[in-house]
Amino acid sequence: MIDHQTVERILDAAQIVDVVSEFVNLRKAGVNYKGLCPFHDDKDPSLVVSPAKGLYKCFSCGHGGNAVRFVMEHEQLSYPEALRWLARKYHIEIREKELTSEEKQLQDERESMFVVNEWACKYFQDILQNDVDGRAIGMTYFRSRGFRDDIIKKFQLGYSPSDKYALSKEAKRKGFKDKYLIATGLCYQKEDGTLHDRFYGRAIFPIHTVSGKVVAFGGRVLDTATKGVDRKYVNSPESDIYNKSRELYGLFQAKQAIIREEQCFLVEGYTDVISMHQSGIENVVSSSGTSLTTGQIRLLHRFTNNITLLYDGDAAGIKASLRGTNMLLEEGMNIKILLLPDGEDPDSFARKHTAKEFQNYIKSNQVDFIHFKTELLLDEIGNDPLKKASLIRDVVESIAVIPDEIIRSVYIKESAKQLNTEERVLLNEINKIRKQNKEKSQTAVQDITEGNGNSIPPLNTIEEGDKVSSFSTEQPNPFYRTETLIMQEIIRHGEHHIAETDEVDENGNPKPISVLEYILMDLQQDNLMFHTQLYNEIAEDLLEHLHQSENFSTQKYLLAHPDGRFNKLAAELSTDRYLISKIYEKAEKQKQEENISERIPHLLIDLKLAVIEKQLKDTKNKLLDPSLKEKPEQLKVILKEIQNLSAAKKTIAQRAGDRSVLASKRNYNSTR
Repeated sequence: MIDHQTVERILDAAQIVDVVSEFVNLRKAGVNYKGLCPFHDDKDPSLVVSPAKGLYKCFSCGHGGNAVRFVMEHEQLSYPEALRWLARKYHIEIREKELTSEEKQLQDERESMFVVNEWACKYFQDILQNDVDGRAIGMTYFRSRGFRDDIIKKFQLGYSPSDKYALSKEAKRKGFKDKYLIATGLCYQKEDGTLHDRFYGRAIFPIHTVSGKVVAFGGRVLDTATKGVDRKYVNSPESDIYNKSRELYGLFQAKQAIIREEQCFLVEGYTDVISMHQSGIENVVSSSGTSLTTGQIRLLHRFTNNITLLYDGDAAGIKASLRGTNMLLEEGMNIKILLLPDGEDPDSFARKHTAKEFQNYIKSNQVDFIHFKTELLLDEIGNDPLKKASLIRDVVESIAVIPDEIIRSVYIKESAKQLNTEERVLLNEINKIRKQNKEKSQTAVQDITEGNGNSIPPLNTIEEGDKVSSFSTEQPNPFYRTETLIMQEIIRHGEHHIAETDEVDENGNPKPISVLEYILMDLQQDNLMFHTQLYNEIAEDLLEHLHQSENFSTQKYLLAHPDGRFNKLAAELSTDRYLISKIYEKAEKQKQEENISERIPHLLIDLKLAVIEKQLKDTKNKLLDPSLKEKPEQLKVILKEIQNLSAAKKTIAQRAGDRSVLASKRNYNSTR
């Protein structure tokens, strides 16, 4: 693990303009810089980079953060990998922090699996290039597919010997342990304890993470050996480093082209990807013959919103083109369909055509998914009105999951014309579906929340003057906005002094209290906590480190935090809507700090008032239960609870009316 001092050195050395300029053409705009955002389809420069703040922000798609966050987002790296990337750029030596025994073991296990996979990848390549059988069998197969040497090298293709013990023997000779050969799926253990190679006698297709690490392999039995074989392809089983639902074959090789072309082609197989690369079309990935998952879609969505599903032109290909499309639409992807001529697949079509011919075919034949689906189903129904009604439901279900309201309205208009149906009918049906989906989603989230041990117990009966106890709530969090404003104050000003306590230091001066401590003490006094669990985790972490150094900065600490959730939130809440000039920024910062003593008490009162109002509403709803007529004792309890809550609300409302709660009384305890 990289130690904190090294992280500080990296962050100090990393100049935001210098880092972003490696990927984006920036131009000066006052004291800031502007450029086209690489994270979305940006026509007018919406990415603003502030050298003074060390932050970037796109005011179109919302991406923002510091230099580490930019490298993480653009290169799809983890936090430690991004730090190492920056360390190499600025020639900073990485110092590792001593890990606990458990951390070491976990890290060693995963690292050992990556090392074994990397060795196996090179082993398979060496067999393909230098072994007699490898060249005669493996290379002949790849040549028969028309793959050039540079493409074979680019995708690190290899061959596994037909001897089913060859790899395991060589691996053990190199000192690799059996457990890692088994854990990675390269081998499996037979009943007699011997190791058996999983991929023996097969052409090898390594599977990479988005950052280029080998996590798994696909092995294809060669054409001469396919007779009587149930499965042509065998893939690595899932492991601690490989989850097939989160990986896309070829994404490592395709990511830059996807960003550059602002589009991605999705195909079915390994050879489809490789053949299209060889034809000059590099923005292509494969789901490896399996149905798309939400994890794969979100991974792809990091690079582009635009996806073209490219399939065989036969009946199976047409059917395949409809699988998973609603998930793509739900994630905000713009989908097109491209069906190849009957009898062709992307592999065979790419080998028969030049890159220009292929690209021209794509431009001429890809169609919008909704139009494609409507036309396809219209051809099937004939004049049957019941089938047409079913078709309309099918189409509106796809439109209903699209998150963008404008895009939905466009599809409604176009689909109404195609289906010869009134727009009003489609709109009503879509609204009904969206309402049902929303209710299902809220119910599912609430079920999860109530069952995960993180929900907050309901408010008990309050006697006047008692503390406001913890609250129950439903999803989505009704206090999220106020909590986020409070968390923004913590991130920006958490270490600043806001008040004084009754305690004194060795010189007899009152001890100051920080913004962070003030907020947490105020919430704790009323037995409250943030409903957003991430905010609780951040607050606890900050409190633990607040007094470890004199120059501690909550914002700087969180931006450098190894937990990606922490630094992402810090980046989002640190960035203003506008990155302004240095002079105005300095004055604005001073004004912000001066007003802390007024803003924070009001925010805390707003939060408590919202908690009380919600609990009061929930309690009053209990009176609607008709069975209470037969339960007078329970009715009395509810009425008493309403009375106490109303009194608590009145007390808090009075605080809210005092617009100078803390400004007039700087002593912390006097505000209670």
